[in-house]
Amino acid sequence: MLYPAKYYVDGIRSGSRAIIARTMTLLESRLEDHRQLAAQVFEQIVPLAGNSIRVGITGTPGAGKSTLINSLGMHLIEQGHRVAVLAVDPSSSHSGGSILGDKTRMADLCAHEQAFIRPSPSGGLLGGVSPGTRELIMVCEAAGYDVILIETVGVGQSETAVVDMVDFFLLVLIAGAGDDLQGIKKGILEDADAVVINKADGDNIQAALRAQSVYSGVISFKRPRLPGWTPEVMTCSALQRTGLEELWSVVEKHNNWLLESGNLQRLRGQQYARWTTQLCKERLIKEIFKVAAIRTYMDELEQEVAGGALTPLAASARLTEKVMSNLRNKK
Repeated sequence: MLYPAKYYVDGIRSGSRAIIARTMTLLESRLEDHRQLAAQVFEQIVPLAGNSIRVGITGTPGAGKSTLINSLGMHLIEQGHRVAVLAVDPSSSHSGGSILGDKTRMADLCAHEQAFIRPSPSGGLLGGVSPGTRELIMVCEAAGYDVILIETVGVGQSETAVVDMVDFFLLVLIAGAGDDLQGIKKGILEDADAVVINKADGDNIQAALRAQSVYSGVISFKRPRLPGWTPEVMTCSALQRTGLEELWSVVEKHNNWLLESGNLQRLRGQQYARWTTQLCKERLIKEIFKVAAIRTYMDELEQEVAGGALTPLAASARLTEKVMSNLRNKK
C-alpha cells in the first residue's frame, strides 16, 4: 500500500525505523508508480541530509567486516552517536535477492534502538553497492543518523565504486590469508584512507603486527586519494573489541581535516556531479529501450552476433546509428 509523500517524510523526520524501511523499499523498487512517489519523497528529504560521517568499509572475504561493523557500531552508540548500516549483500543472479544475512552477524546493533541496519541486494552489479545506495544514505541522514557505515560485497578493483559516495574509505584485511602480496597489487590500496588488520587477537597478534608493518611500508609509496592526507595502518580485534577507539579517532581526524581544509564540500560536490552523470546515462538507456523498434532491432543484432555474422563492435555501431536516426526523424 502506498501513502502520500508527507507520510514518509514525516516518518523519516521522526526517526520511525518502520517508515525509514518502507521509504527505502520505495527507492529500491523498479515499479513506475513507486519510483514517482520515491522521487517526491526524496526531493523533500535532500535538504535534511548531509550531516553525517559517511564511511565505506570493504575487505577480503573472511576479514570479519560485519563483525567489525557490529563492534564499531556499538562503540559509537556508547559515545552518543546514532549509527546506520547499509550492508550490501551479493544478489542471486536469478531472483535479485540477498543470499546472505548480515543481520545475523550484527545482533547487538540490530537490537539497539539507536541503530538502523538495511541489508540490500546489490542487483548483481559490479561495484559492491546497490544502485540506490546514495539515496539510502540521504534517507538515514534525514532521519538523524550521524554515522553511516556502508559495507560492500567484497574487495577488488570493481569495489572501489563505494569510494565515490563516502567521505572515508576503510580497507579491512587479516594477516596470514595470502593477501600480503596480493593486496599490494590491487588498486584498492590507493583508494583507502586507512587500512585495519582485523583479528589481531590470540595467537594471531604477532602476524597482525607484521602485516601492519608490511602495509605501512607499501602504503607510504602510494599516492593518497586526497592530497594532504596520509593513510594509516592499524590493528584491531572486532571479536575482543580492541583497537576500536584508535580506529574511530583516525576517522574523526580525517573528518576534521576534510572540514577545516574545505575538502569535504569539494569532495561531495564532485561525487554528486558524477552521480548526476550516472543517473542521466541510466535514464537515457531506459528511455531508449522503451521504444519497440529499438528493442526489436537489438534482438536482431544479438542474434546476428550470436550466429557469428556480426561483431559486437559493429552491432553497437549499428544500434547507435538506429537510435540517432530515430532522434533526427523526430526533430
